[in-house]
Amino acid sequence: MQRDIFTEEHDAFRDLVRSFIAKEVTPHNEQWERDGVVSRDVWLAAGQAGLLGIEIDEKYGGGGSQDYRFYMIMGEELARAGAPGPGFGVHNDIIGPYLQRLATPEQCERWLPGYCSGELITAIAMSEPGAGSDLQGIRTTAVRDGDHYVLNGQKTFISNGQLCDLVIVVARTDPGAGYRGISLLVVERGMAGFERGRNLDKVGMHAQDTSELFFTDVRVPAGNLLGEEGGGFVALMQNLPRERVAIGTAALAGAEKAFEETLEYCKQRQAFGRPIGKFQHNRFVLAEMATELAVARAFTDRCVTEHNAGRLSTEDASMLKYWDTELCVRVVDRCVQLHGGYGYMREYPVARAFADGRAQTIFGGTTEIMKEIIGRGLGV
Repeated sequence: MQRDIFTEEHDAFRDLVRSFIAKEVTPHNEQWERDGVVSRDVWLAAGQAGLLGIEIDEKYGGGGSQDYRFYMIMGEELARAGAPGPGFGVHNDIIGPYLQRLATPEQCERWLPGYCSGELITAIAMSEPGAGSDLQGIRTTAVRDGDHYVLNGQKTFISNGQLCDLVIVVARTDPGAGYRGISLLVVERGMAGFERGRNLDKVGMHAQDTSELFFTDVRVPAGNLLGEEGGGFVALMQNLPRERVAIGTAALAGAEKAFEETLEYCKQRQAFGRPIGKFQHNRFVLAEMATELAVARAFTDRCVTEHNAGRLSTEDASMLKYWDTELCVRVVDRCVQLHGGYGYMREYPVARAFADGRAQTIFGGTTEIMKEIIGRGLGV
């Protein structure tokens, strides 16, 4: 299906991203998978290529573009390359909007140049061992003490957790104020009491470092408060729809890539004297997947157009995340089945897609949370 949401400038940018991935990512991906973390060199290379901070003001080294489609292209191409290791999506799609919207001029001067160059890798610490989707259940605290906040707590499942130089920590600054008592504090590498736990051993996405973080009496300067004290929950709710768009669009691109490779496999693989795609059952499975992907693509591109215009609702962003991630899981599962025994071998991209893609229905808000948001929007 022809996509009509991109211009020649977007097409040129896609070529740039593909060239970058071919040179700086794909040759190293196997080693990163074994190491459980990417090299910092790829972050510096991405900064030099202008792939970080695309919407950040040019005076800080950013691209100065407010067009979300550039970020969409990056997410799509990394997904199609089967390269979830570089956590550029967390950096660009999640952290960037917080910094751009909430950072003071002084904070911008301190953090944004390194953010755009790849010298400062970022993360956000929301989830805790006892609080995932329920952000109001967080127990990490930050108590004001003069010109500092004293931060205590534990976070888990933090993408970029091993590499990050700046981490936005969601903490309670007023335990008695409910969601109005939640604030955002930026913790920097080297602050006393800030420790990283183990690099978590995941089912898939092995090249992307995902960590536990510990904060023990960390004295965070009041100047590292991001936004207003007590305004953290509102800021989270404002930014989560974009995170869900990013996850959904990448999931769909990954599903499309798995389908394309499986379709070609079904044309080449022989069984009982003919290509396995010629068997009616397999042909019907391929037809079903092609149709589902085409429908999802039309909805997804429409949502991105609305998001780019500032009109996408929280409910529609949740629909996008729910539908595309669940579709990715279904499509890749069927693609593994069509590959037979080879589909379970990690040397085949579809096997890695099977393991890597499963988390998409969980992080960024589970499918169940997405349905809850959609249902509430229906007034029920």
